Amino acid sequence: MRHSHMKTSYAKLLALGISTGLCLSALTGCGGNNTEPAAKTQESAQEQTSAETEISTETQETEEVKEPEKEYGPIEVTSFPLPDGPEESEIFIKPIENISDDFIRGMDASAVLVNENSGAVYYNYAGEEQDVFKTLAESGVNYIRIRVWNDPYDENGNGYGGGNNDLETAIELGRRATQYGMKVCIDFHYSDFWADPKRQHAPKAWEGMSGEEKCDALYEFTKESLTELLDAGVNVGMVQVGNEINNGMSGETDVAVVMDLLTSGSRAVREIAETYGKDIQVAVHYTNIEDTDGIDRIAQNLEDAGVDYDVFGLSYYPFWDGTNENMQAVAKNLIDKYGKKVMIAETSYCYTSEDGDGSGNSFEGVDDLVEGYAATVQSQATMIRDICEAANDVGVIGVFYWEGTWIPVGEPDADNSPLWEEFGSGWASSFAADYDPDDAGLYYGGCSWDNQAMFDFDGHPLASLNVFKYLKYGSTAPLAVDSVPKISVVCGVGNELELPEKVDVIYNDRSANTQAAVTWDEVQVSAIDTNKGGEYQVTGSLEDGTEVTCDVEVKMINHVQNPSFEDADTSMWKVSYEGENNPTDFQVKADDAYTGEVAFHFWSADSDMEFSIEQEITDLEPGTYQLFAYAQGGDVTEGEMELYAIVNGEEQTEPFMVTTWTDWKTPTIPEIKVTDGTLTIGVRMKCNAKSWGTVDEFTLNRISD
Repeated sequence: MRHSHMKTSYAKLLALGISTGLCLSALTGCGGNNTEPAAKTQESAQEQTSAETEISTETQETEEVKEPEKEYGPIEVTSFPLPDGPEESEIFIKPIENISDDFIRGMDASAVLVNENSGAVYYNYAGEEQDVFKTLAESGVNYIRIRVWNDPYDENGNGYGGGNNDLETAIELGRRATQYGMKVCIDFHYSDFWADPKRQHAPKAWEGMSGEEKCDALYEFTKESLTELLDAGVNVGMVQVGNEINNGMSGETDVAVVMDLLTSGSRAVREIAETYGKDIQVAVHYTNIEDTDGIDRIAQNLEDAGVDYDVFGLSYYPFWDGTNENMQAVAKNLIDKYGKKVMIAETSYCYTSEDGDGSGNSFEGVDDLVEGYAATVQSQATMIRDICEAANDVGVIGVFYWEGTWIPVGEPDADNSPLWEEFGSGWASSFAADYDPDDAGLYYGGCSWDNQAMFDFDGHPLASLNVFKYLKYGSTAPLAVDSVPKISVVCGVGNELELPEKVDVIYNDRSANTQAAVTWDEVQVSAIDTNKGGEYQVTGSLEDGTEVTCDVEVKMINHVQNPSFEDADTSMWKVSYEGENNPTDFQVKADDAYTGEVAFHFWSADSDMEFSIEQEITDLEPGTYQLFAYAQGGDVTEGEMELYAIVNGEEQTEPFMVTTWTDWKTPTIPEIKVTDGTLTIGVRMKCNAKSWGTVDEFTLNRISD
């Protein structure tokens, strides 16, 4: 996934350029094993076959076959069937029509081991300690995705962090996933650390190699790693060749070389799959799904180069990557035009806006939320359900949730850096600085994904995790308020504060737009001083006890329509002038505007000018108002300029004169008594030919009763 750092500004930068988030992606198993592929020595736990397979004749002739360095015991598999009907639950899930039991309900769980080494504990739904992979399987997850980095350690053996995901880690996690009946997708990053559109560093051992040499090294690494995984009994069902490789792979950016690297990886997978008699799908993986033309060009490059692959994987984070409809369009194009399977290789959503480890969140879940989906457990489940439905509707084979088990370690208010450094449970450690100086070297720290996990900060599974087993038949739950969209009220200074009696609510079953009565805290309301500007928060409650918050801003309200002329409709402004030619226009030129890009402009080459611009404002509350505007210009040798206000047939004026470019004058009429609700405001000018200038940002505020 796209790497996003804990700091919000950095996360947003990566969301645009990375394309985003602490979802770093760079995998390649640890490359210390020099053994050649050996014959299969044990029966795969998931494949019901006892046939011994042999190494190819070519390999036997050229290489000495070595026995695996480590023997693994047999895996006793326990599987958990999906429900055969709707179930009662804490979350409401609408069933997805025609979804297959084989639809990939996947979970990336690459950080589990380092979390456990750091002291994190995972529980089941009854609150008992339990292998997290068993809990995932019980919840309907049928596929586990595990990243692999070549050598995520420095010269002294210190881990780079982010899971320290070497091959040994992948084998241990893969065996645990296999034990509970889940298939495994191995995500080779072919790097020693995170790989994504912003970075595709070559493994240290491959530095200085030519493209051709890297192809050979990648082929051998893939073949050896996959052999060890299968010999360990891991039920590998898919191998991902590269991770988010939009802009290159393993330090190579030339498209032709990248195609050769992919071909080498695919060839290695095909050969080992044939040797072991296994059906292993080959996947490629890209992001920036919002760039529909770019994804199509990538698919065309793959086809033109004859790259042998089965599945086109896409990262799709709804808070960064556009709409479900766009995702569907991209996926359908890949399926229909190129005849490839498509999967969502990464997605996620938050269940809270809280931070679990003091290291910040890449997706904060406040202002960056997707409309209609709050930072709640129910919304997290609904979001994943809706993505799965949209994907299934166009033939996508499944969805992987990214790092739903990456919970924080240590206490949220403690300095947890010793744990992150020693065990690699943060997104990066300081030891990664030499390998990845531009990111890890500057921003190493904890996990920025904890608020998007599907376990709470203490390791208990959230009800949203069960969405995977509810996709087919759904689940029922008592009707409850999931969230209340943001409530904001602006009150003009001197006006009476009016809070809404009813507010919009979103229920867990996504009922049609519904409103609920709200009771506001009268003490808090009475404490708001509407005679001066300020910002406040008022709490209230719905009938079911749901607490709501209203942001109240008391401010000067500008009662002028289109005050800085940014709207194309300027019909509310009346422009009058003497002579045959109008010396004015609404000029689009930011350098001459006080705000925005548009201003009221005047200039005449040959004759003196006399003109005015005014607006009649109605429905004003009785009270005292203040009027001002901004003006700048020059070359005025003779002239009169004034701001004016006409109320009840009486006129008030304030003279001014422009002097030079961007020397903004602010004529002001401080007190205008309005009794009948109507006021005309404007500027009039008399000036010589070739004088010039602009007027902008008329402002009329009510300042008192």
